[in-house]
Amino acid sequence: MNRSISDQLDHKEMGRFQWAVVALCFLINMLDGFDVLVMAFTAASVSNEWELSGIQLGYLLSAGLVGMGLGSLFIAPWADRFGRRPLILLSISIAGIGMLASSQATSVTMLGILRLLTGLGIGGVIASSYVIAGEYANKKWRSLAISLQATAYALGATVGGLIAAQIIPHFGWRSVFFYGGVATLLTLPIMYFALPESIAFLISRQPRKALYKVNRLLNRVGIDQINEMPKVAVGAKDSPRNAFTALFSRDLLRSTLLVWAGFFLVMFGFYFVMSWTPKLLVSAGLTNQQGITGGVLLNVGGIVGTFLIGLFAARYRLSRVLMSYLILNALFLAIFVHFTSSLSLAYVLILIIGVLLNGCVAGLFALTPTIYGAERRVTALGWGIGMGRIGAILSSLVAGRLIDASWKPSDIYLLFAITFVIAAIVVWLMPKPTTLQVALKPAS
Repeated sequence: MNRSISDQLDHKEMGRFQWAVVALCFLINMLDGFDVLVMAFTAASVSNEWELSGIQLGYLLSAGLVGMGLGSLFIAPWADRFGRRPLILLSISIAGIGMLASSQATSVTMLGILRLLTGLGIGGVIASSYVIAGEYANKKWRSLAISLQATAYALGATVGGLIAAQIIPHFGWRSVFFYGGVATLLTLPIMYFALPESIAFLISRQPRKALYKVNRLLNRVGIDQINEMPKVAVGAKDSPRNAFTALFSRDLLRSTLLVWAGFFLVMFGFYFVMSWTPKLLVSAGLTNQQGITGGVLLNVGGIVGTFLIGLFAARYRLSRVLMSYLILNALFLAIFVHFTSSLSLAYVLILIIGVLLNGCVAGLFALTPTIYGAERRVTALGWGIGMGRIGAILSSLVAGRLIDASWKPSDIYLLFAITFVIAAIVVWLMPKPTTLQVALKPAS
């Protein structure tokens, strides 16, 4: 018998151990979802206590996003050098310490710096957790395993918001950071003892005792063990700097530019819709409470949408499913503001947009790792996410300028709808998925 590990993993049924790895990554991303949006939950209380201006509050709200971008760009790529597992443990530690320290902040500057630190940890862990979940899943359920991480992110943000609303009146805004930090750090021993290293990473990097580690994991997964490690491709053990440079090699340049464009466009549109919809609904004639309800429905739809795209991808090619999500999302964005006169219909359309919008993000996260080999998979996803963060920051600036220029909400949504149409074209141009195909001799 002479089959590659990746081929065996692709075609075997998912076992309990594999689903357990996906569940551990799910837990990580639930906590990240809360840690990212904790500043939004506490913004009003912090602003009242310190009498902040709008600019100061905006600084605090953006600090975590900037930290996430930097973490994705400069921390996440080290997972391709030292492993997914140690980077996840390190990043969780950074995020947890940042959250705990934030509960003791005494000034807006101090809190902003600590939010930046927290964001660094979150940015470092997201790419690794998405990738390791996908690397332990079989071909049929890989897209679902990755898209579930986006579901966890939305679920963590939703649950975190409900908890924050309950404890802030009794214990103040600092308690939200404190309990969030404690919960984040409590996952460390769980991950240390339960989260395995990626088999794909061990094969591509071949660290000390790699053969023993690989065979132990293969036994737990339930596929053939091996007698010897394969020869690795040239460049597989490059430093993160070289791994980044390799993204611009002749074979990968087109893929890299398309992935970056896809993340920029999708995040550009995503953060506009998530950040500005409550306000623009009010501008379109709804009350403030109705606008907030619309924002909540976007997140509720997101929990459903990220799960659904994984199920669809189990039956159909992921790129086609993603393109369908992008085009349908553009259509609903272009029309829904015209139906705000009917509140029930507007809410239904917002819920559908939440399903489609979050599914677009989850689909892009799931598609990207399949384009690259294991030796630079996290680097590629991390830099893609970083480009997306740039798009997210710019979307707020563009939307603000358009509002100041007296654009109507319907015209603004139409403009951002076009962004998703362009993103669909970008996905259509992306290359077919690749896997790490190394022929290995099974252990006798």
